[in-house]
Formats: sequence, C-alpha cells, structure tokens
Amino acid sequence: MHKNRCRSLSMLALSIVAIALFGSIPMTLEDFHVPGTQVGDTTPNEIFDSHSCMNCHTTVDAGSPYDAWSGSLMALGGRDPLFLAQMTTANQDVDNVGYYCMRCHIPGSVVSGHALNASGSTLDSYDRDGVSCHFCHSMVDPIFKPGISPASDEGILASLDDKPNYFGNAAFVLDPSGERRGPRIDHQAFHTVTVSPFHNSGDFCGTCHDVGNLATTKQRNGTYRYNALATSSPTTDPWQQFPLERTYTEWKLSAFANGGVDMGGRFGGVGSPIVSTCQDCHMPRVAGSSCFAGPDRPDVAQHSFAGSAVGVLKMIALNSINDPDVNQGAIDTAINKSIDMLQRAASMELMQVGQSLRVRVINESGHKIPTGHIEGRRIWVNVRMFNAKGALVREYGHYDDLTATLDEASTEIYEMHVGLSTFASKATGLPAGPTGHMALADTIEKDNRIPPRGFTNAAFEAGGAPVVEHVYADGQYWDDSYFALVQNTARVEATVLYQNLPRAYIEHLRDANVTDNTGATLWSLWNATDRGAPIPMTTAALKVAPVLLGDIDGNGAVDAQDLTELLNAWGSHDSPADLNGDRTVDAQDLAHLLARWTG
Repeated sequence: MHKNRCRSLSMLALSIVAIALFGSIPMTLEDFHVPGTQVGDTTPNEIFDSHSCMNCHTTVDAGSPYDAWSGSLMALGGRDPLFLAQMTTANQDVDNVGYYCMRCHIPGSVVSGHALNASGSTLDSYDRDGVSCHFCHSMVDPIFKPGISPASDEGILASLDDKPNYFGNAAFVLDPSGERRGPRIDHQAFHTVTVSPFHNSGDFCGTCHDVGNLATTKQRNGTYRYNALATSSPTTDPWQQFPLERTYTEWKLSAFANGGVDMGGRFGGVGSPIVSTCQDCHMPRVAGSSCFAGPDRPDVAQHSFAGSAVGVLKMIALNSINDPDVNQGAIDTAINKSIDMLQRAASMELMQVGQSLRVRVINESGHKIPTGHIEGRRIWVNVRMFNAKGALVREYGHYDDLTATLDEASTEIYEMHVGLSTFASKATGLPAGPTGHMALADTIEKDNRIPPRGFTNAAFEAGGAPVVEHVYADGQYWDDSYFALVQNTARVEATVLYQNLPRAYIEHLRDANVTDNTGATLWSLWNATDRGAPIPMTTAALKVAPVLLGDIDGNGAVDAQDLTELLNAWGSHDSPADLNGDRTVDAQDLAHLLARWTG
C-alpha cells in the first residue's frame, strides 16, 4: 500500500548547497541532441510569427483559431514565469539543458537559432510567440505513411541528417519551406495548404508531451544510469530514458487511443460522443468558421488547448499587463476554459462503510490525473464532517488560504515525486532520495496518480509510467480513500482539489536560483495573484447514518470480524480500519476497537 513520502524542505536546502559546492554537470549541446529539425534547417523567413495569421483567423466567431490560441499557454510559452524559473534552476544543475527545454516550450527559438544559448538570454519577440500557429501548421509526420502522408514528406524526411523514429522529446520535423498544413481537404485558403492527417492524430501532440531525460538510459534491470558526457543519447526512444513526462504514453496505452470511449458528451464538443484523440478533449468542436473567408462548418476544432494552468495564466496576465502583444481578454477566456476542463477530468462517489467514509475519485480523462510536467502538480481529497446542527466537527485535507499550506498528513495526495539513486548521488554529490533537481533525477520515489481507462500495470511500467508506492489493479481508473467518521457526524461534504503551484515548490524555485531574477519574479507574481490556490474539480455530499465507533464492517457490532479486518490492514495508511483518522492502522486503532468491543 502507498506510503506517504514527501520531499522535505531540509532535503531541498541540502541539495542547493551541494550543487553550489560541486557546480553544474558539464554537459554539451551534443548531450541534448534529438532527431528532427535542427537550428539552421529553416528560418523565420519561412516560419512566420503569429501576426501573419491574425488578420484572417481572428474575430470570426466561436471557431476563431487565433483568438482561442492567443490566450492559451501554447501562445504564452515564451512569457511563462514558471517555465523560465524552472529552466534557470535546471541550467544550474546541468549545463545546456535549457536548449532541450526550449525545444518544446519555446520552439521558435530553434527556428531563430536562439535556443543555442541555453540560458534563454537571447530570446526575442519572435521566440516569445510560444508554440506559434505557423510552427504547428508546418509540422511533418516524422514517420512516413505511404498513401496517408503527403507525398512531399518523403523528400523532407530524406533530407534530414537524423530522422525521428518515435514521437516525443521535441523531435519535431518542420517543412523547411514553411508550407502550411492542416487536416481539411476542402480548404479555401489564400495560401497553399498541404492536407495533413497528422494534425488530427494524438501522435502530433506526442511530439512534446512525452519527454525523457536524454542524459539517462534504461538498464536491463529497469533502473536508469547517466550517459557518458559530450555524447548524444544511445537511443531516441523516450521509453528508454528516465520519464520526465508521459502524458502521450498514458493516452497511447489507454482505452481512449485503442478504440475510443463513449464519454456521453463530457468531452469533445459537438459531434460524436466517442473520445479517442488528444484533440477530442483539448480542441473540442464547435459550429463556426476558422477563417473570415472560409465556409461555415459544424465541427471547427477550437484552438483553446485548455489544460490545468490556471495559476500560471494568471501570473502571465499580470506580468504582461502592458504588453501590446498579449490579449488579456483571451487569457481570461482561457482561464475559464481551464477550470472547466479540470471540472470535467474527475468525478467522485461517496459511501459510508461502517465507521468510515469511502471517497472514490474517478479519472474521466485520457491519461493519469494529474499528468504532465510532474513538479508541483497534485490532487487531493478534502473532507468536512458536520453534526446535525451544521457545525464542523472534523476536516481532512484542510488547505489554509492564509499560509497557502495543506494539511498533507490527513488526506490522500495524488502526485509523482522523483529522486536520486545511490549511483546518482555519488555522481552529483547530492543526497540520495527525493529531490527537487528534476534534470538530475533517475528514480521515481512515488507515483500514485490515478490511471485512465484501459490501464494495465505491465504496459504502463514498460512505457515508463509505473505505479510506485501504491496499488492499482489492471483496468482500475479510480481510487478509494477512507476517512474515519466521528460519532456525531450527520453529513459530509467532499471535494477533489487540484493544485500546480504549491508554496514549497515556488519557494524552492526562488531559493535555489543563484543565477538571475526569474525565481524572485515568480515568487512575486505568485504572491500578487492567488498564491496557487487549489481549484475544486468535483464536489459531493452524503447524509451519514448513526456511527457505531469501532464497527469497521458496518454490521452493527464491534466484534471478531472487525478485529480480523483491523489485523489484516495493519500498517496500511488508507483503510476503513483506520478508526482514529490518523491515516495509519496501528496500535491506537486496536485500542480504539477493544475499548468499544461488544462481542
């Protein structure tokens, strides 16, 4: 069963001191080479900035691509204070890793050549365009599919010095001429368009949403080891590298990617209720037009790319209040869409089981929840218990808005923590165990995030997305948590909360930064917005029957059956046998049961 293992602030402090003493790992751009388009293969003269798309693709109607895109984190990647602070600390740990980071977050920097300065200090307005319209719409499927891929792709791929064989690791391929691409065969554009089925596939999104640590390679025993310095990775397969993100893999191995799932309209917008691709959820379809001169369509894909970055979008909005290239209204819309996406991603069921409340959190998404870049992202259950007069008698998972801290010990927190093995500790001079130095991590310390429909342990472990310090059965896409009820409980309310900017993580990025002011800027913006306040995903309430303390199985007596259940659950942190609510089944619970023994 899961064992709560949280990164301690003292561990982070020691890590910061160690890096200061040992210095960064002397890695080169060659260490972070990935196949695909390289600096110099194309230029801003071929891949235009977003302003070239604005006049035709904005202010049309609900389907307007530019308006939706301009408020998204895709458009604002070059202005993201969280990313910039993360990249600074990563560069302090590992020389030149910023080049690899920018390939996904600020990919225009590869076109401009500014990614070669891994610090990001040479980024300009072209780079700050984020994941721009033309960038995505010039992408080529790196794996040529005869009869499906555009014929011109064969020559483009043949011209590359190093052609990708996998989707992931920012191994993108751009049409060097900037030929625009899209999935519509009946387009009416003023410019030439190559019809590209790739743009409708989840593989397209996998380009940047599966990320391995290029400095590591998986060993036969399943562990990871650092590669030799100044050499490119011996493999281009992200599954053979330590997992930094596995959103694409989680989807690829789910029921959504393998036949689709009827979600009854929860995702997808107009049209079929079957959800199968990333775009079905993150680019839901609406009636409208994508161009002022184009036809009206019943199924225009919205370019909102809503995810979970509510707090980040708020910080970007505040930090760019006077930036004429930032559409504040579009960011407000994007924030609301992100909240809506989070509220669709999970559901919850409550049940009274003897003296306990069972909270079942159900993953309704096509990947783990939470997913993505794992630092700071977490979901937890808040439970409040009230007596017959409506007074609060107990709370689990309390979040203190004043101090921006969570009572972590009292609830179930779904998250992923990475760490350093003994091998990595000796190589870096940093302590073994949980770490805040993600660029150096080579072990998964904890991953109890809830898997999607279609999950199997073997497949997810092979893909670098294993369950660690928890148990999920094959096919399970939910998790049950138990919370001890107090005797006078008459009603309970439970809420699943999401957070990606917890205080300890923001403080780490502030304190670990010894290079520039990105950490201080992040801290200031975090404080000036809502300080990473958690977002409710789903809420439920339940009336509670009279509680017989010690009655684990709910049969109306405290007897041998309850004793057996308690002993079988001994040591578990999450069980209906946890009678005093301290999240551990131990001697205190045994004493609690025996004191109420009815035989």
